[in-house]
Amino acid sequence: MRGFVSFVSAGPGDPELLTLKAASRLRAADVVLYDDLASGAILDHARADAQLVAVGKRAGRPSTRQQHVNRLLIEHAATGARVVRLKSGDAGIFGRLEEEIEALRAADIGYEIIPGVTTACVAAAQAGIPLTRRTTSRRVQFVTGADISGRLPETLDFAALADPEATTVVYMGRRTFPQLAARLIEQGMAPETPALFGESLGHADERLVRTTIAELARQLGEGSETAKATVILFGALGGDT
Repeated sequence: MRGFVSFVSAGPGDPELLTLKAASRLRAADVVLYDDLASGAILDHARADAQLVAVGKRAGRPSTRQQHVNRLLIEHAATGARVVRLKSGDAGIFGRLEEEIEALRAADIGYEIIPGVTTACVAAAQAGIPLTRRTTSRRVQFVTGADISGRLPETLDFAALADPEATTVVYMGRRTFPQLAARLIEQGMAPETPALFGESLGHADERLVRTTIAELARQLGEGSETAKATVILFGALGGDT
């Protein structure tokens, strides 16, 4: 007997931003494997008798190994359980979704993907600005600010990221943004380019900072390390920053 796995996107943490389908899958689940950033009030949608298993990963903290997560998905589904793999933001954006899908395929276990609200969209909405503009920002580019070792990826197309007519979103980039900003300025991006820093979006301690890439790089370079979820937007941001 084989169960089924639903990859459910939890959004940034605000349960009101869950899709109807995401809430439905949570209510039906026998087992929920959840990320740290996809917990709290969102888990209130799960049944009282559902098994809740924390499998989150946080920068700078002990984290569940990916192979262990894969094994848990297979083991629970193999019992015939309806399993929800609850991922923060949108499951398909920098969430290691492919590795878990490949494990399920190898075990011949069915799955579905429930899309959700990614952090970039929430940051822009909370700031009251669009991600695109009809004449000055016809492209949005999502990049990760950290490779597997936590360093700034050297394979990034820094010239494309410095395009003044694009909106760029950096996930997991708090630690490396000072270095990224320096590379962008070397590529010709103006230091006064608007930037938006979002932290703990969808949570009670949410913080938005509107500034420039140069000033944000300075602030992050002086600030302390944090394990909170962050996102950085810069470039052709709509509205006033």
